[in-house]
Amino acid sequence: MVQVEAVSKTFAGKKGAVVSALSNVSFQAKEGEIFGLIGDNGAGKTTALRIISTLIEPTEGRAKVGGYDCKTNPIDVRKNLGILSGSTGLYGRLTPVALLTYFARLFGESESTVKAKVQKSVEEFHISEFMDRPCDQLSTGQKQRVSLARATIHDPQVMLMDEPTNGLDVQSSQGVLEFVENLRKSGKTVIYCSHIMSEVERLCDNIVILHEGKICASGTVAELKSQVGETSMEKAFLALIGYKAGANS
Repeated sequence: MVQVEAVSKTFAGKKGAVVSALSNVSFQAKEGEIFGLIGDNGAGKTTALRIISTLIEPTEGRAKVGGYDCKTNPIDVRKNLGILSGSTGLYGRLTPVALLTYFARLFGESESTVKAKVQKSVEEFHISEFMDRPCDQLSTGQKQRVSLARATIHDPQVMLMDEPTNGLDVQSSQGVLEFVENLRKSGKTVIYCSHIMSEVERLCDNIVILHEGKICASGTVAELKSQVGETSMEKAFLALIGYKAGANS
C-alpha cells in the first residue's frame, strides 16, 4: 500500500549549505500491517511522512500510496490517507459534530451520507457526551478522539500516525493503541512513528530505524533485538543507532 523508493530530500541551509534530511531511503508498508518508522529527533521521520502525505516532494526517488505516485497524483493519494499526530490542531470554535461534518463534506458526499458518517464516528469514538461543546473546551484526550474521528471520516486505507499518544494519560493512550490494533484487523495499513518503544514493541509488525536521514536497521521486533543481543526494544534501538552511555553528558 505504501512504497518509498530510493527517496532523498535536501534543504537549503545557512550560508548556502545543503542539508540532507533523507538519503536513499526505501521501504514498503503492506496491507493489514502496522509499520514502524522510528528514530531519534532529526532522523528524518517527519520528512518521510510529509513526502508520503504529498506535503513536500522528494529531491530524488519517489513514493506511492495505493499505487498512486505522491508527486504526480497527489489528490488520489490524499483520498487514500488519514493523518494523525500528537499535535494535530482542531478548529477551537467548532463543535466536534460541526468539525466532522465540515471534513466529511470535503469529499463531495451527499448530505445524507455525510450525516450518517458523522453519526457513525460520534458513536465509534464515544464523542456523544461532548459533541456539542466547542473543541477548545475539550480535554486533551477528548480532542484526540475527535482528531481520530476526523482522520478516518473518509474511511482511508492508509493511516499515518506521528506520536499519536503524545501528551495523553494512560487511559487515553490505551484507547489510541486499541484503535490502531483494530485498524490492522480491518485490513488497513498503518505507518506508526513513536519514541515510546513499548508502543512500537506492542504494535509494529515490521520496523525501519532512521538515523541521520539513513536507514540503519530494519526487521521485526524480534529480529532487531537479535541483531544486537538485547531483550528490550528500547535497548536494541539505542544500540542500533550507536548510542553510547555518557556521550551526551
